[in-house]
Amino acid sequence: MQQNAAQTAEYYRRQQILTATPEQLTLMLYNGALKFINEGTKAMKEKDYEESNKKFIRVQNILSELQATLKMEYEISENLNALYDYSKRCLVEGNINDDLEKIEEVKEIITEIRNAWHEAMKIAKKAR
Repeated sequence: MQQNAAQTAEYYRRQQILTATPEQLTLMLYNGALKFINEGTKAMKEKDYEESNKKFIRVQNILSELQATLKMEYEISENLNALYDYSKRCLVEGNINDDLEKIEEVKEIITEIRNAWHEAMKIAKKAR
């Protein structure tokens, strides 16, 4: 029964991704990054360094994916690229040095960007 529920949830998640707009996919990436930051932070606090490392690597991969989608002809893309680079460096430093302040800084950065993106989506939807 539990396996069937997990399969149904996985199917639903895949369908969400396959039917999402590019804007929604970006929001999902930000949400995923925040989820993995929270999970990595929890694991770090529990001294489960292998698990925290896995979660922080997932965040780094998400940030790399976000960087790959930037259209660099826009000034904001250059700023976002720099923030993503800085965030990845902070994740590595925080992970290596067991520094939760660095990880929290990344969480704040991603949260701000995510919230701004969500607001921009709302404004664009109203404009249509």
